[in-house]
Amino acid sequence: MAARKKKTPAVKDATPPEESVAEAPAVEEEQPQEEEQRPDDDRRWYVIHTYSGYEDKVKTNLEHRVQNMDVADLIFEVVVPCVDEIEIRDGQRRTVPRKIFPGYVLVQMIELKQEDDLSASSDERVRSSRAWYVVRNTPGVTGFVGSGHHPTPLDETEVSSILRQMRAEEPTVKVGFTMGQSVRIIDGPFIDFIGTVDDINVEKGKVKILVSFFGRETPVELDFLQVERL
Repeated sequence: MAARKKKTPAVKDATPPEESVAEAPAVEEEQPQEEEQRPDDDRRWYVIHTYSGYEDKVKTNLEHRVQNMDVADLIFEVVVPCVDEIEIRDGQRRTVPRKIFPGYVLVQMIELKQEDDLSASSDERVRSSRAWYVVRNTPGVTGFVGSGHHPTPLDETEVSSILRQMRAEEPTVKVGFTMGQSVRIIDGPFIDFIGTVDDINVEKGKVKILVSFFGRETPVELDFLQVERL
């Protein structure tokens, strides 16, 4: 009788488990996120000098030049740092913008490469030269802030601090008088009385005035709108 042949055990497929194969695409999905951030890597904020009082005009002029000269890929944003203040004048309260740095304007543009920067490509130097020319030759601009002829970009923490200050929720009150100054009361039961400023509470918008009654000075707390300078 012929001997029975033993069945050869099935050899397991050496293909890696499906779990390990499925992990590969996960790495590829993260790569586009890194690519999206790269266009902003060469953006820097620079400060330019302007004639005093011409900050807004310079901003308008530069924005027009960027559009007309087709350099929106070199110069991205122009900002005149301002905060809102409540000004009290002639008994009226109004909100007015106050420039944080009079005579200066912030410009976000490509990082400026120097002609002698060997690490920069020829294309980078050409683009930098063009961006510098557009900004520097804008009417009202007197120069870049920097060391010598080399514009120095602002530190990112400085920029964040300035922009955060501009986004303040409530405007501050611009006080039109000082301690010890003589003022006239223009509203309330003490109208037309003359007194001197003894205390100023900017947060509450209140001022304490020393008014003379029967030869004695009496403190009276009033709103900023109730007094005016002499």
